[in-house]
Amino acid sequence: MNQQYLLAIDAGTGSIRAVLFDTSGRQIDCVQEEWEHHEDPRWPGSMDFDWTFNWNLASSCIKRLIEKTKINNKDIAGISTTCMREGIVLYNKEGKEIWACANVDGRSVDEVAELIRQNPALEKVLYSESGQTYALGALPRLLWIKNKLPHIYEETAVLGMFNDWLIHKLTGVLAVEPSNGSTTGIFDLKKRSWNPEIAKQCGLRDDIFPPVQECGSKAGYVTESAAAETGLAAGTPVIVGGGDCQLGCIGVGAVNPGDATIFGGSFWQYEYNTESGQTDPECRVRVNCHAVPNLWQFEALAFKPGLVMRWYRDAFCQQEKELAKLSGDDPYNLMNKEAEKIPAGCYGMMCTFSDVMNFIQWKHAAPSFLNFELDAEKFNRFTFYRAILENAALVTKGHMELVQASTGKAPSHVVFAGGASKSPLWCQILADVLNLEVRVPVVKEATALGAAILAGYGVGIYKDISSAAKECVKWDKVYTPNAENHAVYQRMYPVWREVYKAQLELCDRKLTKNMWIAPGIS
Repeated sequence: MNQQYLLAIDAGTGSIRAVLFDTSGRQIDCVQEEWEHHEDPRWPGSMDFDWTFNWNLASSCIKRLIEKTKINNKDIAGISTTCMREGIVLYNKEGKEIWACANVDGRSVDEVAELIRQNPALEKVLYSESGQTYALGALPRLLWIKNKLPHIYEETAVLGMFNDWLIHKLTGVLAVEPSNGSTTGIFDLKKRSWNPEIAKQCGLRDDIFPPVQECGSKAGYVTESAAAETGLAAGTPVIVGGGDCQLGCIGVGAVNPGDATIFGGSFWQYEYNTESGQTDPECRVRVNCHAVPNLWQFEALAFKPGLVMRWYRDAFCQQEKELAKLSGDDPYNLMNKEAEKIPAGCYGMMCTFSDVMNFIQWKHAAPSFLNFELDAEKFNRFTFYRAILENAALVTKGHMELVQASTGKAPSHVVFAGGASKSPLWCQILADVLNLEVRVPVVKEATALGAAILAGYGVGIYKDISSAAKECVKWDKVYTPNAENHAVYQRMYPVWREVYKAQLELCDRKLTKNMWIAPGIS
């Protein structure tokens, strides 16, 4: 019998990639293309998605992966898809795309204000049903289309998400799955299905919602036309995938109630699995459907830790970038080696970038470094760099406490994955701040592995998702907390919270500018 393979197609915020795995979870190869989502100059804050150009990129990645690995396309046993969440695609009655936006599209400021003005209590009511507020959901975007592009609104027959868009391109089947569909804010969280009444309460149509297929079920088969575009074999089974964080959880084995995962990338997500679709009484934290049936997740988001790192590297660490070019090393490795010499707590200095999440009133203060002294030996560029690492860990501590306050439960350990987990220093800081064991998987970009596991489950290679995850996930390192450093961070954390509160007040007084603020929030 020939070797069988599983194909994951991953549509992230910044790139599209095709990733090939064998059935033991070993990554064979990956082909990736960066893509951009441009702002329409007519609409500040917009983030358009070019479905024609981006499908060409996606199909090219698949075709080049098959060519690069020299596999027989008929040896791909199954395919699944994953994507950035919140982005939506609208289709006409012929199934053609007519409008799409990427995940953090922010053009609907006026529409959020309109919804709040019409019924100030509605957002909390809808949150209790859906686990979502207006901050990232589809409701304000649909209202924006109704107000600004009425011809598109009238022509719309179906609303979909990006992983479903990929499946539609491959199979011709158009449906939505719960893990991504729940991020629209138009789902009944506990039933894991649409609730059109939510749309009606917001003055929107209730007839544009496609069927719901559960994650891991068979969506369809690669069509002849898709095969010609991608190099896949016609008839290859395509399995329903899910949102990036949910599939990332599968890819690190977080598939049971009480499991906790931190994904460190451009944004950081803290995910905590629960057995019910309960929400937070104070609407502070997001709740989504997991891609594992009958499982849900509390999710707390930290804004831009990875982007802050990139900014700091490019703005202040040109020397490390040049040294890295000469040595073939990563500049972050050089920066980490120097930052390791800085004591925990950075001599009392701290910074304010992302804040602890408050989903119903979500905003972040102006980026700031505070409490440093004019002492170049102590407060050099690596001190400031370490402060950025500590800030992300302090936000994560706040998120863990937030979820614990809502659920009454806390994890015994956490899994740390994503690009940030490649930094041993960041891993250790996280362990020290949380006072928990931090486990780092071998496959740190776990989202594609999660899609591959779903593909294998959907075609019968794995008997269930949980056992498949345990079989495929391997551990790289385990970090245990340093008691002395933890004591430093325990003293630092409440001070940081008070400092951040004061920085937000400066923004509220319009003396400084918010790093980010949710649409419609003043």
